[in-house]
Amino acid sequence: MWIYQKTLEYPVNISKPNLKMAKALMAQYGGPDSELAAGVRYLTQRFSMPDNRVKATLNDIGTEEIAHWEMIGTMIHQCMRNASIAEIKDSGLLGYYTMHGKAVYPADPNGVPFMASYIQATGDPIADITEDMAAEQKARATYEHLMQLTDDPELLNPLRFLREREIVHFQRFGECLEILKCIVAKDPCRLDYSRMGTFCPCRENNTSCPQ
Repeated sequence: MWIYQKTLEYPVNISKPNLKMAKALMAQYGGPDSELAAGVRYLTQRFSMPDNRVKATLNDIGTEEIAHWEMIGTMIHQCMRNASIAEIKDSGLLGYYTMHGKAVYPADPNGVPFMASYIQATGDPIADITEDMAAEQKARATYEHLMQLTDDPELLNPLRFLREREIVHFQRFGECLEILKCIVAKDPCRLDYSRMGTFCPCRENNTSCPQ
């Protein structure tokens, strides 16, 4: 269960239209490395984690990613809300406007809608956490690219905040990876390989399985 607080994690106050940035920001709203993809990925992967600390980390970060998704949606909305039709045409958003008007819709800058195929949950905890670390690094790189596209502090300040959170998330997932490695080192079958239908070190080495 979640409790929704009606405030953004970091304030967003964009005072003038910026259609080109609205389009670019869609990468983090509906793209493969978006906040939506991250939130759904982590909140899905948490169920199969063998350690409560790792589950809690995925739950907390997944929840925060949804808060970041709300921030990005707010930024897109504020960049588009007072734009003229001429500005929409000039920015390359004519197709988007035809289908969605000035609504905020989960698609990437090329107009490709969000797809569930962007996320994965393998049931292998180490594989999933490794993917999550890569996802955070890709999101950090995307925010750096976005920051290079503008000198407007109204955009830069929330983007800078979001970039910093990606770095923190990467660090937390790195800690989770070490926890999982310790579990494997102490008890190779603690990750429940046999029921996952994947490689079991004990069976491979013809030794007795602790489970």
